[in-house]
Order: sequence, then C-alpha cells, then structure tokens
Amino acid sequence: MVIERQKNSSDQKSEKIGVLLLTLGTPDGPGYFPVRRFLKEFLSDRRVIEVPRLLWLPILWGPILTFRPLKSARAYAKIWDYERGCSPLRTYSQSQAEKLRGRVGADIEVAWAFRYGSPSTTDGIEELQAKGCSKILLLALYPQYSATTVASAYDHAFDTLKTMRWQPAIRTVTGYCQEPAFAKALARSIENSLASLDWQPEKLLASYHSVPQSYCDKGDPYYTQCLETSRMLNTALGTDDKFLETSFQSRVGATKWLGPYTDETVIQMAAQGVKKLAVVAPAFSADCLETLEEINMELRESFLEAGGTHFHYIPCLNDSELGMELIQDICRRELGGWL
Repeated sequence: MVIERQKNSSDQKSEKIGVLLLTLGTPDGPGYFPVRRFLKEFLSDRRVIEVPRLLWLPILWGPILTFRPLKSARAYAKIWDYERGCSPLRTYSQSQAEKLRGRVGADIEVAWAFRYGSPSTTDGIEELQAKGCSKILLLALYPQYSATTVASAYDHAFDTLKTMRWQPAIRTVTGYCQEPAFAKALARSIENSLASLDWQPEKLLASYHSVPQSYCDKGDPYYTQCLETSRMLNTALGTDDKFLETSFQSRVGATKWLGPYTDETVIQMAAQGVKKLAVVAPAFSADCLETLEEINMELRESFLEAGGTHFHYIPCLNDSELGMELIQDICRRELGGWL
C-alpha cells in the first residue's frame, strides 16, 4: 500500500512543468544595511568580479562595503515605492510571473526569483518542485547573453541542483535578443511611448549596461549582441542609422569598460546641437535602479544642463502587454516537446 501511494505521488509529479523567471535582484530596503547585504552578495560573485580573490576581497570588505552602500542607498531611496514597501523591480518581477501564470496552461507552474536577494533562486526551484514540477524551464530575463548575468543566474541554479536528491529536468534560455519578436516588441513600445509626446526627438539613444572590456576580449558575446540588438531595432523602427545611437552605462572604477559611455555621449550630443533626446534601455527587461535613477534622473539632468531642452526616457517592456507576449512566446518555443 505504501509503494502504491509513492507511485501515485511520482506519477502526479511527472505531469507538472515549471517556469522560473530569473532576474538580478534588489535590496530589501533603501537603507544602508539592506543595500550593504545586497552589494556584498552581488560583488562577491566570481562571474561579476574576475579580479583574483586575494586582491579583490580586501577592497570589497574595506572601502567598497564601507562607503558604497551609503551612495547606493540614496539612489534607491529616490525610486523606492514606499507604499508597497519594495523597489519597482520587485513589483515588476512578481507581476510578470503572475501575468505569465494567467497565460499558460493549468499544467504549468510559474515562479519568480532573484540571483541576489530574496526570493532566491533556490527558493524558486524548491517552490516549483513542491508543486510537483519534474521539468523546469529557467528563463533569465536578460535579452543579451553575458557571463556576468545569464551564466551567473544559471550557475546559482545548478548549485541548488547539486544539493537535491531528486533533480528536475532543466532547460535554460541563454538570451533572446536575436529573436525577431524581441526587436518588434521593443520597437512598438518605443513608438507607443514617443506617440504620447507633443514633441519628437532628434536622436534616440540605446543605452546598454556596460561590462569590463576584458570580459568581451576573453569571448563574452555581450558587446556583439548589443550591437546586433541596435541594428535589429533600427530595422524594426524603419529609421536611418543617424537617428539611433548606441552607448553603455553604469561603469565603475578605472578599468576600461565597453563604450562609448552613455554619460559622455549625451553631453557630446548636446554640445553638437541636439536639443531633443529620447533614451531606451534594451538590455533591461524591467525598470530598475539603473534605468529609473541613473537614466531618467541623473542622465536627464546631465543632458539638460549641457544644453538640451527635451529629454524622454522610454520605459522597459516590464509587465506590459508587449512584454508579456514576448515572454509567453519564448516559453512556448522553449517548452516544445515537454507540452
């Protein structure tokens, strides 16, 4: 009788498929110590920081974790949703999972998790397995592949699998920027956003999160995929090459990062006579600190102070209809053969 019950439990488990949406993460609060905990986990990741541990750890535990949390906490405080008690990224991540759950079949469970912070990747996998999922699709919501983002997300998932006696079958999605549906969704989102203005930009700047140049020199395809994204986006928009420009943001330290740098680019544009500028962030699936504070606040201020007169930030796809159609399309394709 016991054997029979175990068999039924196994049969029921094998019928479930899970989708785990993964993104970078956010602190639990905009204060010094929550931000410090988040930065400690993030900057301890060997995929993110490739400097030898003996050199890096004294710097991390010294000046960085002493002074950086205060600066970052001030930035988070500017975008924090105090009514909900969380950052916009957490709100969008949860909403993306809930909306995807409403779009997929009853036999598919959906969860969401962060690479850094809570809920963790381990939490997400355990949640899906507890719901009877023996097959799980890991979908890291980074359009362009980089070892610093996609690989790190899946490393953490595989570390969790190492501890499990009964592992589910796993599939991964290693970027989706080359999908025509991505460029089309992004182009439509841009067109919709610009249509709401009573003015039209002279330039559209595609600002991507930067990574150290050395990472791409070693084989990371991120830079190439960013350029390809801009090319596909330009085609989808039907604009000329002079209208859309590409730059990279969020560099830190004296190391050479991918360029041209966004902050320098907008000042140069203003100096060259560009008065009306729109900015989009094609490397982000949801708005976060780097888009809402760094672009829509700091970059806006820099451009206007340099002589620009109009600045417009185009939101990420987030949990919009266009964004959810794209995520659903990716899931439908990647789950082929399992359904």
